[in-house]
Amino acid sequence: MKQIHAKIPHSNLTAKSEWRDRIDLLRSRVSLLAGKDKLLMTMYLKNGNTFYQMAKLVGVNEATIARRIHKVTKRLIDGEYITCLRNRDKFTSTEMSIAKDYFLMGLSIRKIAEKRHWTYYRVRETMKKIQRLVQTAEEVKNKRN
Repeated sequence: MKQIHAKIPHSNLTAKSEWRDRIDLLRSRVSLLAGKDKLLMTMYLKNGNTFYQMAKLVGVNEATIARRIHKVTKRLIDGEYITCLRNRDKFTSTEMSIAKDYFLMGLSIRKIAEKRHWTYYRVRETMKKIQRLVQTAEEVKNKRN
């Protein structure tokens, strides 16, 4: 990377580049979200709104907005749902929906069971299967690199 200023160390430029890459990744994955999470991330990443502005608009504390954005960011960066999408041929449509609810929307197994009208046990067993397949796909990916 070309140094812009002689006194800026290369490590600072590398760190900035990593942050830019991470933000680009987040921006590309925002479309996977729905509802309030998508709205918050769009306001934060694309419109550049501050936590204070969003909190005032929604009527909650600034820290609440910050926590919510941090959680959504973590779920988008982790990429477990992306791994599911890449291996979607191994999953049924219901399993993909459950994976989206769990990995992307952050719903608990209990909430997913209520939403899908399934038993807690059935959702838990499905999640175990999904997690095994995701872990196997990650191991294969790591062996290639």
